[in-house]
Amino acid sequence: MTRTEEFQELRPLLFAISYRILGSVSEAEDAVQETWLRYEGSPAEPRSPKAFLSATVSRISIDVLRSARVRREEYVGPWFPEPLLTDPYQDPERSAELADSVSMAALLLLERLSPLERAVFVLREVFAFSFRDIASAVERSEAACRQLAVQARRHMDEGRPRFEADRRERERLAMRFFDAMREGDVDGLQELLAADVHMVGDSGGKAPQLARPVIGVEKATRTLAAFIPMLARTGGVMELHEVNGQPGAIFRDRDGRVLNTWALDIVDGRIQTIRTVNNPDKLGHLGPVGDAWATLREVTEARRSAD
Repeated sequence: MTRTEEFQELRPLLFAISYRILGSVSEAEDAVQETWLRYEGSPAEPRSPKAFLSATVSRISIDVLRSARVRREEYVGPWFPEPLLTDPYQDPERSAELADSVSMAALLLLERLSPLERAVFVLREVFAFSFRDIASAVERSEAACRQLAVQARRHMDEGRPRFEADRRERERLAMRFFDAMREGDVDGLQELLAADVHMVGDSGGKAPQLARPVIGVEKATRTLAAFIPMLARTGGVMELHEVNGQPGAIFRDRDGRVLNTWALDIVDGRIQTIRTVNNPDKLGHLGPVGDAWATLREVTEARRSAD
C-alpha cells in the first residue's frame, strides 16, 4: 500500500481525533492536511502509519488549540463548536464512546481541560490508544500521560452530560418538537420542554442572536412558537438533521442557504437544552451561507404586516 493509500484509509480517524481536540471542522481539516504534508515529506518509514499519523495530527491539534484558546477568551458571547453533521469515522466497537464525545455538550465540557489533558482524554477514552502511543503523541512519559488521563477523566465525570439512551426515542421526541414549532403549537411545545430548559446561541457578534439565553419553559415556548411561522413567510425552511450526534435541524433561507443549526439535548424524555450556531464563520462547511440579518429584516416586516 502506498503512503497516499495509507493516509486516505486513515483520514476519517485523523479528522475525528482532531475535531474532538479542536471543536472546529475547518481547523481539523487544516490539521489533517498538515499531517499529510509532514507524512509525505518524511524520509523515515514509520513502524505503524496509524500511530505516526495519529501522533502527528494530535501534536498539530494541540498547538492549534493553544493559540485558539486566546481567541476564544475574546469571543463575543457564548462559544460553541462548529456543527458536525456526519462523523466520518465509524468503529462498531467504540460506537458509544464516539457518539458521546462528539455531542455539543461533551465538546463544551472538553473545553475545561488543558490542551494536553484534552488530547490524552480523546486518544485514550474515545479511541482506546495505548499509553505508549499516547506518550509518543504528546511527547510526555507514560506515567505523566496516565496522570493526565486521571485528571481529565475526573473533570469530565464531574460534568458529564446525560442523554436519552434510546436513539429512536430521541428522534421521535425531536420530531414532535419540530412539528410543534412548525405549527406554532404552544401546548405541544410545553409538553416537550423541561421546566428549566435553556436556549443558547453562538453568533460571535456576526449574526442576529437573542440578547441573552432564554431560560424556562414559558419564555422558551413563546420564543419558539413565534419563530417558525414567521420564518416560513419569508420562504425559509427547516431541514431536520442530526447535529453532533444529537437530534437537530438546519435552517435555510428561501434560496437554500444556511442560516443556522440547532442541536437538542434530550434528558428524561424532555428537551433540556437547545443550542444554535448562527455565526456565519462556523457554517461555511455546510454549504452557501445566507444573510441572517436580511432574513431577520424580512421576518420583522412579516410580523408587522401580520399585526
